[in-house]
Parts: sequence; C-alpha cells; structure tokens
Amino acid sequence: MKSGFVALVGRPNVGKSTLMNKLIGQKIAITSNRPQTTRNKIETVYTDERGQIVFMDTPGIHKAKNKLGVYMDTVAEKTFGDADVILWLVEPVTRIGAGEERIAELLRGLHTEKGNKKPIILVINKVDRLAKKEDIREVMAAYREKAFFDEIVPLSALEGTNTEDLMEVLFRYLPEGPMFYDEETVTTIPVRSIAEELIREQALRLLQEEIPHGIAVSIEKFKERKDGIYDIDATIVCERDSHKGIIIGRGGSMLKRIGTNARLEIEDQLGAHVNLKLFVKVRKDWRNNEGFVKSYGYDIKKLG
Repeated sequence: MKSGFVALVGRPNVGKSTLMNKLIGQKIAITSNRPQTTRNKIETVYTDERGQIVFMDTPGIHKAKNKLGVYMDTVAEKTFGDADVILWLVEPVTRIGAGEERIAELLRGLHTEKGNKKPIILVINKVDRLAKKEDIREVMAAYREKAFFDEIVPLSALEGTNTEDLMEVLFRYLPEGPMFYDEETVTTIPVRSIAEELIREQALRLLQEEIPHGIAVSIEKFKERKDGIYDIDATIVCERDSHKGIIIGRGGSMLKRIGTNARLEIEDQLGAHVNLKLFVKVRKDWRNNEGFVKSYGYDIKKLG
C-alpha cells in the first residue's frame, strides 16, 4: 500500500484549492477569484484501494507586504519540507515570470538535495483556456527548460480533465506505508475552522475589490442544540471604518447576503440546520499587528 503527504504549491490564484477539492471529490478548501484566498495549510485525505494521500493545500507564494503575508509564505515554504511529493501548479503560459522563477528556485533545492530528493510533479492547470492542443506543447517546452521536475501533467481542475491521470502519477511516486487516517476521514480541519473559512469565502465573493484582503473571520460561538440545530456567532473583522459600512450595506443588505450564502454552505458541510449571526468589527491595520494576526489563527510559532 502507498501512503504519503502531497503539497500543492504555486502562485496565488493558479487553482490549488479547486484542484484539491476535485481530487477528493468534496469541497473543503474555499475558492474565489481573489488572490491569496487560502491563508493556512488545508489538509484533506484521499483513500482508495491503492493507498492514502494526505493533500496539503498551501497559500499562494507571493511577495509579502505585511505580517499576514509573511505568515502565509512561511506556511507554504514549511509545507515543502513536510511533503513526500510536491505538486507545482502553474498556468498555461509560455512566458515564465518572476513569481514562477522564485518558486522554481525554492523547489530546485528540494529536488537536488543529496539523500533527500523530493519528487516534483509540474501541473499545468487551466488547459481548458487554451485555444488548441498544440498550445500545450509550447507551454510544456517552456517549462522543460527548468528540467528539475519528474513529470508534467496538463489538466483542468475546474472541468476535471486528466485528474485521474494525475492520481496515477502520484501513487507511482508515493512511498510504501500504512494509512495515516481511517478511510472515512476527509479532512483534519475542525468543523469550526471550516465554518470560519466558508464565511470568509462569501465575503471574498461578494465584496468590492479593495476589501477582501483586509478581512478575517472569528467565531465566538459554535454550539449544537439538543434538537440538532447549530448556533453560530461570528465576527467579520475589517481594517477601516469605511469598509465596515460596505460590509454591512444599506439597511444591512450586504451582511445579510454574506450570512445567507455562508449559512447554506455551512449547513451543507454539517448536514444540519444552522442559526448564523454575523457581526462586523474594525481592527485598524490588523494584518501588520502581530497580536491580531495571531489571534485570528495565523501564528507562525504554531507551525512547528
């Protein structure tokens, strides 16, 4: 039996969370068209007769502009070391930019380290955007010049194209070993944390361009009643008074939309009815305040 940890790494918005959700057949990681949607390592578990894969979705690697950004890059880079196999996700372009060059440099060291070479699979995502099949050959040729990964797998995480091919490749490179979790386990993330992320996802999708990067979500109450209904009180934290007004909306309309959409997603995860109450709080420049960053779940010291 094969088993091991697989890290999904890449720049922001290349589709890491979408791919992980597709591979395990269930939505665990939140997704949006906003860069830096993922802030923490998200672990999910896939099990079949071939063995078990623990996927580790990571924040997009970028040039950090604040303490939260430093935390996110640290999470991603530490996950490299914890993985048995690395999936490097890129978009189907022939010009390799500075962001990809930085990731390539980080990964090259892991691939060539004596006695500890890590298999690296280059995943060219979003091939559904290509006009013709010949285009993918040009993309693959551009990345082959890097010449330090073991396999190239073109796919579309959104459409599920070639995802089974990727699974076959992963099991080929994973080491022999026992399962880490029972076969019913899908994620190691507490349900409370998933609920926080689902609320933040709806804020990311509904709010204006400048606001989503500056929000966090904190759950103050998460309690199941005897009748099976969950009472959840959560606060959306933002950085400016003007942002608070936008999040609440005219007559509370925006906050109601965020709450309704999030409640439906949380109910789907829990398989139960949810009574969700949302509040909004201003914590000016919290992303550069170490105390606030830690209190909202982004503590570098807890990464080990």
